[in-house]
Amino acid sequence: MEESQEKFVSYLKCVINDVQLEEFLSEITSSFQYIRLKKNAYFVKEGSVCQYFCFVESGILQHSIDVLGEEKTTYLALKNTCTSALKSFMYGIPSRKNIKVISDCKLWVINLEAFNHLIKENEAFSRFYYNLIENQIFLIDDYRIDLLTLTPEERYRKLLLNDSKILQQVPLHYLASFLGISSRHMSRIRKNVN
Repeated sequence: MEESQEKFVSYLKCVINDVQLEEFLSEITSSFQYIRLKKNAYFVKEGSVCQYFCFVESGILQHSIDVLGEEKTTYLALKNTCTSALKSFMYGIPSRKNIKVISDCKLWVINLEAFNHLIKENEAFSRFYYNLIENQIFLIDDYRIDLLTLTPEERYRKLLLNDSKILQQVPLHYLASFLGISSRHMSRIRKNVN
């Protein structure tokens, strides 16, 4: 457990990026709880309220929506990232998406009351959250532009270049859905590129 907490603290330091705020880290880590979720468990189901914001120490969480009976992957939360059905979590409203475990997860979770306390009272957590959200906005913007401007093969190549580990960790059909490509087309692209 101690090694797990060290990974979490290391991640916090990296995102906060301010040595002067490190004295506030112990309050942050003590506000989170360590949990494990097995493959195929749900972090949140569509229609229910998301109870937690989390740091993914290990494993993979798939964000997905149902479109005309077909599961579409909207995001993959990998090791050393934070995730939640944020609107549901922050406003206590039903989630519009599922977040499912596709590889056994070790998570650090925080409930809304503790989360709001840290945002208001802990300068390091406030900085952490601001930096995290800013980075996510950059990533979402890039992803949306890539969907509109890059071919499926170019999107796959970019993924290979930026995050090759994901290709070993995530099953093909989830990756294909995330990249906006059919599984059959994805197989052809992989053969041509590899």
